Amino acid sequence: MVSKDIMTPLVALLKECSTGLDANQLSPEKRIEMDKNYIEDIANEAINLLWNVCECSSTAVHIFNKEGCLEAVLLYMKKFSTNVDLAISAANCLQAVTEDNPDLLYSFNASSQQVLETVMLCPESTMKHILLRTLTAGIIWNIKGTIPPGSLGSMVNAILKIFSESLAIDAGETIIRMKEAEKNRLKLAVEGETEENMSDVTENCVLSEDYDLEEIPKGKVKKGENDISDFLPPDQRELKEVTALLMAQQTALEIIVNMCCSEDPSDDEWEELSSSDESDFMENSYNDGSGLLMSPLCLSDEVNSAFLNNLIPKKILEKTAFPNSVALDICMHNPSWKPLIKKLNAVQCRALTCLQNILLVSDMDCLGGASLQSIAQHLSQLVFAKMELPTDTEFLEAVTSALRALLQTMASKNISQQSVTPEQLWTLCEAGMNSSSASVKVNIVSILGISGSILAKGQDTAEKLKVIGKFLLEVAMKESSLVVAGEALDALFDVFADGKEAEKAAVEIRLLPALKEFQPVFKMRMRKGKGKYSTDQLCVLDNVKMNLRRFIAYQETLGKSPTCNSEEL
Repeated sequence: MVSKDIMTPLVALLKECSTGLDANQLSPEKRIEMDKNYIEDIANEAINLLWNVCECSSTAVHIFNKEGCLEAVLLYMKKFSTNVDLAISAANCLQAVTEDNPDLLYSFNASSQQVLETVMLCPESTMKHILLRTLTAGIIWNIKGTIPPGSLGSMVNAILKIFSESLAIDAGETIIRMKEAEKNRLKLAVEGETEENMSDVTENCVLSEDYDLEEIPKGKVKKGENDISDFLPPDQRELKEVTALLMAQQTALEIIVNMCCSEDPSDDEWEELSSSDESDFMENSYNDGSGLLMSPLCLSDEVNSAFLNNLIPKKILEKTAFPNSVALDICMHNPSWKPLIKKLNAVQCRALTCLQNILLVSDMDCLGGASLQSIAQHLSQLVFAKMELPTDTEFLEAVTSALRALLQTMASKNISQQSVTPEQLWTLCEAGMNSSSASVKVNIVSILGISGSILAKGQDTAEKLKVIGKFLLEVAMKESSLVVAGEALDALFDVFADGKEAEKAAVEIRLLPALKEFQPVFKMRMRKGKGKYSTDQLCVLDNVKMNLRRFIAYQETLGKSPTCNSEEL
């Protein structure tokens, strides 16, 4: 669409609509002639199209910057008191174009920031206005580079206060309440129409063919003749309110994820963390046997303080629970409400991703008193509460990511976990490796590696370590994805890095000969797979290749196998 120059007429339309909406630029006679609702409808469609185009095209974003579309979009946002739908569309668009767009920052002056502040402080309490405030807070976070350093703390606190307001609302209870409100409203509408029709009917009695007087008794209107419930225009105001709430909560959680890390928590980021940091751990283990796992990342003082002040982690933990069963039943049995199920699940998954990041970047004080053990118990219930393990890929990826981060944190603090039994862990591993998602598989092998590294410090654990070692070896050698295979190798390095039980198990499963045999195969697969993986992924795999060489050398020094020079990669 951009290549066919859709942006030229679209930008012209946006500016024309903004002129039509600006009452100060029109004479009284002209204002009377123009239908403002008509203009606002056109503007809403145009701004939604601009939003979709800019999300898909960097060229469109460049044109947005160059053509000065910011002024028009801000004007639409100012209409929040009279047309909240238009303001939400504008805020969606502006949040999209301000993300990773430093060129646009120069266009934000004091007047622009004042508009955003006014919208963010709007007092209305409807779900749509909560969504609008949430989106506006996201815009301000995106343009934080324009905020004076002295105001950064108050800005972050204001943003998280809005997110806290959104997350504090129970979506399940809101669905139940809104569905009841819709039922009562439609019932009153039907009764009103029926009563009006009955007045007409009772005033016009009809004679039957034998001239007997036939009157339809009041309240006995025949279904299908005078019952107009099936013909009422669909008014879904309650459904729209719930949808706005769920979108607000999802948006808030996604922005919180970005606050916790410099980039989105992608698979590449996970691999970089595991490969680089855990390779350092392995190297340290050889030198001093410290056994320290990956240390937490840092959360800025401003964000950490605002998290605590607004109870954000506590509310995130609450959102990781399964949706209200009564609300789900309502959605299941009402076709127009059924799409809400997917949105409810999306909120839960985003909350799990947030929990994952908070566990990695913050201390436990901010979790509202929840201990690591209680979180482990909660995550265990999410995975194992039902007879069958969850199969939804998005949920499985989110919950295993959170579990991975939790076990990593517990291991770094030398806290043992009893919530997930060995049998459950093994079931999860087998199910995870059957998933079509590489991300799920990466999480599974990492969880197994963390669990194995903890076992390696104990007594009489060689048999369990043998089972873990064989499993990870098989994944490394047979998994089609090099990213997963690399993670499995990293997990092996963790499990067998140190400890008498690990040394014993390594000998019995012939770990060193197996890795030496696999080394040239891994090198060949990397060479053939260069075109299939991103630069970041290849860097991670190079790290794994180097660690594999070091690990083989380390195993040889233990004297458990004949010493020989490892093949250089």
